[in-house]
Amino acid sequence: MNEIWGPDSATIIWHWPIALYLFLAGLSSGAMMTALSVEWMNKNKKAPWDAFVRAGVLLAPFSIIIGLIILIFDLTKPLNFYQLLITYNLKSVMSLGVLLLLFYTPLSLAYAIIRFRSTLEQSFLGGIVRIFGALLDFLERNSLWFGRLVFAIAGGVGVYTGFLLSAIQTFPLYNSPILPILFLASGLSSGIAACICFGLIFFEKEVSKDTTKYLLTMDLRVIPIESLLLFALFVGLYFQGGEKAVATITSLTSGTWAGIFWICVVGFSVVVPSVIALTALKNHAYKVNFILLNSLSIMIGVFVLRMYILYAGQIYLGT
Repeated sequence: MNEIWGPDSATIIWHWPIALYLFLAGLSSGAMMTALSVEWMNKNKKAPWDAFVRAGVLLAPFSIIIGLIILIFDLTKPLNFYQLLITYNLKSVMSLGVLLLLFYTPLSLAYAIIRFRSTLEQSFLGGIVRIFGALLDFLERNSLWFGRLVFAIAGGVGVYTGFLLSAIQTFPLYNSPILPILFLASGLSSGIAACICFGLIFFEKEVSKDTTKYLLTMDLRVIPIESLLLFALFVGLYFQGGEKAVATITSLTSGTWAGIFWICVVGFSVVVPSVIALTALKNHAYKVNFILLNSLSIMIGVFVLRMYILYAGQIYLGT
């Protein structure tokens, strides 16, 4: 018996790199949606280079690219990954996900480029950027519609990370229509937290206190939604009875992963942010250290949620 991962750790097929990929894909989706929301909120364009817009449009392409690299190297034959790009089965969730990422990754990168165009043109990449000047001009002129397209596809990526698991029939804890919505909500939460964290650290001079408070409020509204979705996920599985009910009860009450769920997922994602909001950040107080702690806690909680769902789903089979 493995005392760390659970009684059936030998049956584990998908390990932590998959959880990290799911986390990074959700964070990318949430960061892009957050950045675009902040940009659209600022109708007067008084501060078009808001710190959180900068942070979000940078985080989105880089986190999804890193996630895809991790996914590729986790494949049994990583050098054959190109076959996923040329072979599609529209009845397969994984194949549809690859198609979605094939659009989202370059589009999110293009959006980052047009928002950092002047900086890039003055760097060593200036020559390459100027080659695509006409295309970038077109995207910039139509940035509102381009942003809406990217926002929609980013939302699709957030939902897809949940569908990737919910489509697997052999593991009871994965079989819930709530899972894609939960992954979208938690991805949005981690994306908001990441935008706040990286914006405050790397773009401190451009931070808007009003926008910081707006995002904190937004994240605090997502947290109860995420909590309700977690509750609905387990209640729904329990009332389906059979192996799903047994797997649900076991995953929440026994073994290492039950402790990880209550301490790390509920603790870091719900309890710690709520306590910080009700004490240090009450009445939307602006205290940078506590804001950073709040953001880091949420990101840790969301990552552990991915780990918990991935591992507990494979360990607790209701048999």
